[in-house]
Amino acid sequence: MVVFSSLKPIRFVIAKNDELMEKLILVAGATGKLGQKICRELNNRNVQVRAIVRAGSDPEKIQKLEAQGVEIFQADMSSLAELTAACDGVTCIVSALAGLHDVIVEAQTKLLEAAIAAGVPRFIPSDFSSDFTEIPPAENRNFALRKEFKAIIDGTSIEATSIFNGCFAEILSYNTPLFNVPEKSITYYEDKEDWAIDFTTMDDTAAFTAMVAIDEHTPRALHISSFSVSPDDLAVLSEKNKGSRFNLINKGSMESFSADNRVFRAANPAGEDELYPRWQQAQYMYSMFLVHHEKLDNARYEGLTWSPVEENI
Repeated sequence: MVVFSSLKPIRFVIAKNDELMEKLILVAGATGKLGQKICRELNNRNVQVRAIVRAGSDPEKIQKLEAQGVEIFQADMSSLAELTAACDGVTCIVSALAGLHDVIVEAQTKLLEAAIAAGVPRFIPSDFSSDFTEIPPAENRNFALRKEFKAIIDGTSIEATSIFNGCFAEILSYNTPLFNVPEKSITYYEDKEDWAIDFTTMDDTAAFTAMVAIDEHTPRALHISSFSVSPDDLAVLSEKNKGSRFNLINKGSMESFSADNRVFRAANPAGEDELYPRWQQAQYMYSMFLVHHEKLDNARYEGLTWSPVEENI
């Protein structure tokens, strides 16, 4: 049987429509895939949106944002003065930035400093991932960067909320070892063929993030999942949706997987300057089988729907 997150009766309502117009949300990374979707979801809720963009950003993407009514603010991400000006009047910052240390730590820290200088009360960092607080830094380079920024923001008085969405559901169409359509195989580790992995679509993540951004007070962390599915579940789905039952392949212990990843990384130092080198992809796979959500906050807001697993296989 496929396991997925079931919705409970809605029990949390935020602001009235007239109150929403008083909010101004600043989105950093608005030209990226997730950032664009977050802007769209905020606009759909009649919320004022300001997008901070860098010189040289894709003009076509900027035009699309402007067509939605998004206010464009061009700023140098290394300039505290320019970023502080961008934060003027903002009620919440949503960071959908993607990158390495210079972005996730350095640029977000500069944006955080600007937010504090401008009196912005709330900040949603670019933590859209598995719950990295449960993952040792050496096991996932990109998560370690987010953990580094978490230590910085937690040392300030700003109200921060991390949104942990597990894995983006779109990766199920990328033919990763987890679900490889050409090879008709499903990889798992140890005895975790029944391990539920959390997946959330970008659309669902963006809709939930919009609601968090216009909320006035939120917990330090929120966990969501469009659906949770195990390797065993994927085998059932492959037979139903792909015409044949994919082979389940046990690749050994988590301990050996971790050791292999360290060797793989050491042998490919050029990947340290890449966002998604092959060894980082392997680290993501390891993280999928290391942590999953113990509880979900899917039912926190009214009016959200969650994509079923069948639409993503």
